[in-house]
Formats: sequence, C-alpha cells, structure tokens
Amino acid sequence: MKSAIAIVAHPDDIEFLFAGTLLQLGRVGYALHYLCLANGSCGSLTMDAKATAKVRRFEAKQAADILGATWHGPLCDDLEIVYSVDLIKRLAVIIRETRPEIVLTHSPDDYMTDHTETARLAVTAAFTHGMPNFGTEPPSQALKEHRLAVYHAMPHGLRDGLRRKVVPGAYVDTSDVMETKRQALEAHASQGTWLDATQGMGSHVDSMEEMAREVGAMSGIFEHAEGWRRHLHLGLSAEEFDPLREALRTRYQVNSDYESGL
Repeated sequence: MKSAIAIVAHPDDIEFLFAGTLLQLGRVGYALHYLCLANGSCGSLTMDAKATAKVRRFEAKQAADILGATWHGPLCDDLEIVYSVDLIKRLAVIIRETRPEIVLTHSPDDYMTDHTETARLAVTAAFTHGMPNFGTEPPSQALKEHRLAVYHAMPHGLRDGLRRKVVPGAYVDTSDVMETKRQALEAHASQGTWLDATQGMGSHVDSMEEMAREVGAMSGIFEHAEGWRRHLHLGLSAEEFDPLREALRTRYQVNSDYESGL
C-alpha cells in the first residue's frame, strides 16, 4: 500500500494546515501517518508542561483517529525543535519505517521557528531515506529503490515571517472533506482558549475555515482548498515524480504561473 506522512511541529498543526489533503489521500487508498515533533507542552496558561503534554497527546490521538491515520509519538518538547543530528536520526527512522511516497510538512518560511525547523528536519530526514551509511537511532535499514516527494504547506496567515504573501504552486480541493477536517481540529479542545488568549485568534476552527476559503478563492476553481509547494526533486526522486498530483487528479490544480515566476 502506498503511504503518506504528515510531519508538523505541534498537535493541531496537521488539522489546521493540511488535514484535508490527508483525507483525500486516504480516500484513494493511501495509508496515512501522523507525526507532531513536539508534544505541545507549552500550549496552556493554566496547566503545567507535563499536564499540558498529556492532554495534547490525548487530543492528537483522537484527531488522528478521526483522520484515519496512524499516530506516531512526539520527539521533544515545544520550542526544542532544533536542527540537530539527534532529531534527524530519530525522524529518519520513521521515514524508513513508514516508506512514504508523499511527505507533507510546514512551509520553509512561517511565523515561528518550530515550524520552519520542522520543515528543515523533514527534508533532511527524507533525503537520508536511501543512504545506508547514515546511521539512525534506533538503527534502521535504508530504503532501496524507493522514491518520495516532499510538499510544503502554506504558512499560517498565508504570509511568511516578514509579512510577504506566499503563493501556492498547486491547490488541493478540500471542499467535500471540510466537515471531517473541522471535527479533527475540534478534537484539540484545549487550544481554543490558548490561541484566543495568546494570539487573539477567537475560534481557531473558524480561522481554519476562513483560510481554506481564501486558498480556494486563490485557486479560482475550488470552494475550499489547501495550497502546496513541491520541494526540489534532487536527492529524492526523478524530476517528473509528483505523486500528490497523480493520486488526486481532478482534486489537484496546478498554479501555472508559479514556476514561471509570474
């Protein structure tokens, strides 16, 4: 069975940014994998770090179940996602064991370092998938004759850390899976109060839907959508390998102006 893995920084990032794409991949037969590098330990004003991490672990498992994905445990605390050999080795094991064709991760430019470092780690861990001389922790065999593609999601707010608008290279139609995406995000109940108090977000679920509608409008064709930029193929696969496009077909719309720089 073909597989796809979502690699993000925190519990609820998958649901906010690209649960719709995961759901569409599940519909066409992909095995889905769900990984938040950090445990969400800083996501509360009322609980200590240990209690917060426990609650958010429970919520993430619930959300993964709603999405039909296999949950993988976190590797570190919040704000401890740093580009390091230790995390690369531990993440590379998961890449080798899940054998994904599709790796979904954060934008290389986003509003916080945990997100951008996760994107860097995901790319490097994917890059090592066929390198038998790169030792992992725990030890794991490199994948022979395996190819994969890495796709970067849109940043929160659809802008980079310097407030510049980010344009997708392609759009995935999520219109008919929005209710399930909403249910998965609602599973992260502890984050409603946190995001309102710290970021003035109000309803994080409504904010997610507003972003999906905005990306859909950018596509010019879909009511709700998630935007993607495919990482350069070098070291990962042949140039023409675009499994997300091949899998989703009519639910995948290329932005023809993106690669031409228009």
